[in-house]
Amino acid sequence: MGTRGHWVVTGGAGYVGGHVVRALHRAGLDQVVIDDLSTGVAARLPRGVPLVRGQVGDRDVLDACLPGAAGVVHLAAQTSAPGSVRDPLAHYRANVADVVTLTSAILDHGVDKLVASSSAAVYGATSGSAQLSRHTETDVLHPQSPYGKTKMIGEMVLADAVASGLSSIALRYFNVAGAATEVLADRKVGGLPSAVLQARRTGRPLPVHGLDHPTPDGTAVRDYVHAVDVASAHVAAVARLMDAALGASVYNVGTGVGSSVLDVLRVTAEITGGPVPHKIHGRRPGDPSHAVADVSAIARDLGWRARHDLGDCLQSAWETTGGHLLSRSHRTLASVS
Repeated sequence: MGTRGHWVVTGGAGYVGGHVVRALHRAGLDQVVIDDLSTGVAARLPRGVPLVRGQVGDRDVLDACLPGAAGVVHLAAQTSAPGSVRDPLAHYRANVADVVTLTSAILDHGVDKLVASSSAAVYGATSGSAQLSRHTETDVLHPQSPYGKTKMIGEMVLADAVASGLSSIALRYFNVAGAATEVLADRKVGGLPSAVLQARRTGRPLPVHGLDHPTPDGTAVRDYVHAVDVASAHVAAVARLMDAALGASVYNVGTGVGSSVLDVLRVTAEITGGPVPHKIHGRRPGDPSHAVADVSAIARDLGWRARHDLGDCLQSAWETTGGHLLSRSHRTLASVS
């Protein structure tokens, strides 16, 4: 994938960012990474990819990196829905104010291409028969958390910037899990897969919130997408923007396959050779029962489909965070190194 100029990648030393930078590096793109390393790890970057330590909201940092750039991949963000309830203003600063600062700087430097991370959190909870349907990009958005609201507003900023000449693609990630290598692994215990593996290692029971969801087994259903596949979606989005000006587009990034909490526990037991201790609790208010992506749009427009399943996500997470494979044959993931 040849291009004139480099691509600036914000948050490129993070969990998702590290996978994206390596995938873009393999595709032949020159990159400059901006990351403050508050959660990122410099060792995730391929050799030869320069790192500028700084924040996206710092205009001086942006002015140093954007001259001559072909485009920007914006991954830096605050990403915790529960954390956004405790500290909403931090999420508005990172996910709204910094997006405005970045967009302004991009346009001031004559850059007209931007790929941005968004989230399935923009959809929120649905009711009635819609609860078990797949989310499409044209769904009415009902974000339930400040995090989801900030991601929705960030998409709105990019849509309005079309009038100033910006072409953008926002990628709505569903539940990202797994890792290509140990250095790229997610070390935080945040989402369900990492919490399940932590429970399996420590023996401390995992809280399972609700057995009364309107789903086949009564537990909440999510769409788990491998970090390697998320990275390849960014490569596809960059390639599309390099082909033509598009205005502002949004795409779901998922597998289109839902897995319940009990599915995750069952597959984890198969991979690790033993059961995951867990304890049933009541449902959490506002917790969606079913969040699965309709991925027909990204397949049609960008030619992208996920290649890994739930087992791949959990196996790679187990292996790259110090686990031992006990009962499932090793399956080699596509390399992004």
